[in-house]
Amino acid sequence: MAVTSTFGLDLAKSVFQVHGADAQGNKTMSRQIKRKELLTFFKKQPACLVGLEACGSAHHWARQLTVIGHSVKMLPAKYVKAYVKRGKTDAADAEAICEAVTRPRITGVPVKSVRQQCMGLPDKARNLLKGQQVALINARRGHMAEFGIAAPEGRPGTVELCELIVSKTSNDVPCEARPVLTIMVQTLNGIEGAITQLDAEILAAGKTNETVKRLLMIPGVGPLAASAFAALVTSPRAFKSGRAFAASLGLTPTISGTGGEVKLGSITKQGNGYLRQLLYLGGVARLAWARRCPAKADPDLVRLLAEKPFKVVAVAPANRTARVVWALLVRGGSFNKAHKNNQPKPAV
Repeated sequence: MAVTSTFGLDLAKSVFQVHGADAQGNKTMSRQIKRKELLTFFKKQPACLVGLEACGSAHHWARQLTVIGHSVKMLPAKYVKAYVKRGKTDAADAEAICEAVTRPRITGVPVKSVRQQCMGLPDKARNLLKGQQVALINARRGHMAEFGIAAPEGRPGTVELCELIVSKTSNDVPCEARPVLTIMVQTLNGIEGAITQLDAEILAAGKTNETVKRLLMIPGVGPLAASAFAALVTSPRAFKSGRAFAASLGLTPTISGTGGEVKLGSITKQGNGYLRQLLYLGGVARLAWARRCPAKADPDLVRLLAEKPFKVVAVAPANRTARVVWALLVRGGSFNKAHKNNQPKPAV
């Protein structure tokens, strides 16, 4: 009887799919297992390699399987997709994971500890609430526009609409619509209060974190960005270089072409979108300052602003900042503005 040496595990909420293969890659089993029976099943198996797709619960199961003696490797879902033969079923996904996990060229995702996941939770929660805040603001603005009520964009316009809705003396808002709009205002106030509380917690934690203090010295990195990188980038040494780290965040151009003709496109937008957003906004802030004070700004940024569109140029300092962040996380030390790097500057 063939001995299973590799498992592909397709995670789900309640019913998991398992695919086993021997050392030659031949199929040994394919079955469904309920959530409560998963660990019992793997405890009965000899120590082997288990492949998982990196997803929300993958870190938890990776820790559990490691404790009972198995070697676990988490794979990005994009890398597994290439090994799916045809169709989209749990069995096909588990088989693809089982095959992909044995390929040495496919880099795995580092498994996070419980503490590391807890450190990144405030930033994730804040990002979620910011999305809900924007959605509520836009929905309320759209509802008010249906009654011919408009306000300027930005924070002043938002405050103006709130005051108009809760005001008992204004007749601009129909009486039938006021209760619903009031609920939206109350919900928005609650979300803004939660965001303020999370901001305070993130800033307070950053004041005692040495990594955050060092990252704050980098131009274009603020308190939220420094805290997010310190909490979410738990294994910086998994990247071979700063360029690889920037590429993992989607800050490098897409490459396509054939017959010796290579074309560079827009940035890939791979990896953690929240970290990429923070870097991009930091780049935008630096470019805005370069526009106002070109004599004091980085000459390279001033030159690029004269040659390229603003949003395109903002990617360049974001890419450079990502490389500096990686260097400080891996090598330690503090940011040195006078440091000269012999590597080529990132293309825009």
